[in-house]
Amino acid sequence: MIRLLIADDHPIVREGLRRIAADQPGISVVAEAASADEALARVGDTAIDVMLLDVSMPGPGFIEVLQQVRRDHSTVKVLVLSVHPEDQWAVRALRAGAAGYLTKDHSPEQLIEAIRRVYRGGKYVTAALAEKLATGLEAGGATPHESLSDREYEVLRALGAGLSVKAVAGRLGLSPKTVSTYRTRILEKMQLGTNADLVRYVRDHSLGD
Repeated sequence: MIRLLIADDHPIVREGLRRIAADQPGISVVAEAASADEALARVGDTAIDVMLLDVSMPGPGFIEVLQQVRRDHSTVKVLVLSVHPEDQWAVRALRAGAAGYLTKDHSPEQLIEAIRRVYRGGKYVTAALAEKLATGLEAGGATPHESLSDREYEVLRALGAGLSVKAVAGRLGLSPKTVSTYRTRILEKMQLGTNADLVRYVRDHSLGD
């Protein structure tokens, strides 16, 4: 029996995922969570095989959740579910310890296939993402934002959405001084000059929400 944890802050989404799982033999939803902190708590106090983890939830960022689960609960397989396109978060999710990445516009059948595959110890990525990864390796290059750390990438996306340093600090739980430091690093790494350049880059590469 695959013991499933559904971590998503939208009750309707959780209900839909629960119903999809309930129709499948050998899968049982044993816990649910509406925030990152609650997800980590459930992993700590419930026997879980696979976690379905939403990218955007209240609390610590999903990358931090992935890293903590990998460190403290290494037998738990995490399948990331997201409304964000694969090229925004998938590679970073896999690097942080995710066993798979699936956008929410895929079918219930693909979701069940992904759950079963990661439970068996495999990795799940779509054919489109696998092709992108292979193409990137063959090309031997990377876009500028791929050189950023996960936190820098979060700051880039927030600044690219037009938020002020103070607003970004509030969203990410950082001090304005820390955000300003990240902003300086981002501009240097990506060889950009101003916030306007960041906004333009995020827009041109479809990195925004």
